[in-house]
Amino acid sequence: MSKRHPYRIRNIFVRCNPVRLIRGDHYPQTLRKLLETSSERFGKRPFSKFIEGGQSYTYTSFKDTCDLQSQRLSRFGISAGDRVAILSQNMPNWTLAFFTATAFGRVAIPILPDSSTNEITNILRHSETKVLYVSKRLLPKVSEECLEKLTLVIDIEDFSFIKKDKEAFQCDGWTKFPNADSLAAIIYTSGTTGNAKGVMLSHRNLCHNIMAAHKAQRCTRKDRFMSILPMAHTYEMALGCLYPIYVGASVHYIQKPPTPSILLGAMKEVRPTVICVVPLIIEKIYRKSIVPTLRKSRTLRWMKKNIPWLLYYLVGRRLYRSFGGCLTFFGIGGSKLDPEVETFLKRAGFPYAIGYGLTECAPLVSNALVGRTRVGSVGIPAYKVEVKIANPDPETGEGEVICRGDNVMLGYYKDPERTQSVIDDDGWFHTGDIATCDKDGYFFLRGRYGSTIIGPSGENIYPEEIETLINGMEGVEESLVTEKNGRLVAKVKFDENVLNWDLAGEEQFYADLASLRKNIMDKVNSLVGKNSNIADVEAMKEPFDKTATHKIRRFKYKDEKEKSKENLQKSEK
Repeated sequence: MSKRHPYRIRNIFVRCNPVRLIRGDHYPQTLRKLLETSSERFGKRPFSKFIEGGQSYTYTSFKDTCDLQSQRLSRFGISAGDRVAILSQNMPNWTLAFFTATAFGRVAIPILPDSSTNEITNILRHSETKVLYVSKRLLPKVSEECLEKLTLVIDIEDFSFIKKDKEAFQCDGWTKFPNADSLAAIIYTSGTTGNAKGVMLSHRNLCHNIMAAHKAQRCTRKDRFMSILPMAHTYEMALGCLYPIYVGASVHYIQKPPTPSILLGAMKEVRPTVICVVPLIIEKIYRKSIVPTLRKSRTLRWMKKNIPWLLYYLVGRRLYRSFGGCLTFFGIGGSKLDPEVETFLKRAGFPYAIGYGLTECAPLVSNALVGRTRVGSVGIPAYKVEVKIANPDPETGEGEVICRGDNVMLGYYKDPERTQSVIDDDGWFHTGDIATCDKDGYFFLRGRYGSTIIGPSGENIYPEEIETLINGMEGVEESLVTEKNGRLVAKVKFDENVLNWDLAGEEQFYADLASLRKNIMDKVNSLVGKNSNIADVEAMKEPFDKTATHKIRRFKYKDEKEKSKENLQKSEK
């Protein structure tokens, strides 16, 4: 049977001659130019809306409202260069607040909605923010001390003033049209090391990613984007917010909490063509829906053994329809995708694509396009981005990923020392990620320098690879592999229905725990090399402490001896 499935032929391959907005490599160099161009070209076409009704804009009304909001800020002395923070869940007005800042020379400070009160306070202080757009849902996270110091606090849902400094009302605020190298946004990322960093992104950085996205997936004004990931994350900001403006597409938002039932209903109504997700979303669907279905059905088990191609086709088509049946691009990025899940998507002919990036690169570094993916790979360099492996190991080919291009940030805000440590004199940004590259130029990530464990024989052990194996096991929510007294220990958070902590201390609890620990150790140690064998499994009762982007704060779970050793090594340097 042909590998080209009917539902893919209809929605992917027919779109061979998309409308090109701008000839050659000329594209908007600033977000101001992007705003003006889109309103001129797409005018009355729908731009963004809530699926349930409410906030809704055409391209013309969007620009007009941006102009009005900018005038309001100017009356309170908010000038070009001043910081405008945005703390909100996804909505059309998030994009409007962003352009009210950036298109008039101000600097946007997007804050992830899952940030803690302490993180929000630190960001507002460090960035010297004067204006805060905030949703009612997240307002309680802002401390009273911060509210008092702000000139304006604006309800992002209806643009009413929550707080305004009347003494600042002097109508002397000024704006200016930014140039390509003007600072557009400062995005704070705490990472997994515990040290917050304010990444300074220019208009050139963000606009370059728009073109990189356009080269990777040629969308048009007919496309329908659905925004699921936090817009304060550069991944969603670039691909799910800025790129659709460039091509005149429409963007749809969910007003209610995105539960599975709400999401399915929204997919059915919108029938999106483009969605960006993190691996966790599709991995949950695979493990909690697809795998159990395959196990329960005798027919499907027989098909998997005898006619697997038909099984993957049928299951893939069902998955495709659950997303609305019109997808042409299902972008996956943010962290490493489980190879087992990716193998399923590839065999099922699902239109997924893989991307790799960092906030410091606004974010695209590399991508694997729909139909050109390779299991385990993050693809080839993005458009006009130089990517290479620095100082590769002669035997393994492993080395640090470094990149150079218009996507690389200006630097870390108020932190020149840290900036110099990651951007060398030739403009190469050192990512801290370890990877290999095959003969065709496809990159394969192994881990990060900060989390690499040195084995007894001096070999590199990448805990992320072991964690991927553990996280793929039934009953496991998440895991973290660390070193303790020279041995590898896996800290594992099990599903509640697998390990009942209410029985802690009772005989049945210990029996269940012993069985789970043995299963993990047996399976993992049978799949990894001897030097990567797990010596122990520790069950975690509480979820791991995570950053606002849901990455585990590794530094909090390191053995005290290991921390002391790392500090000694740093002091010696």
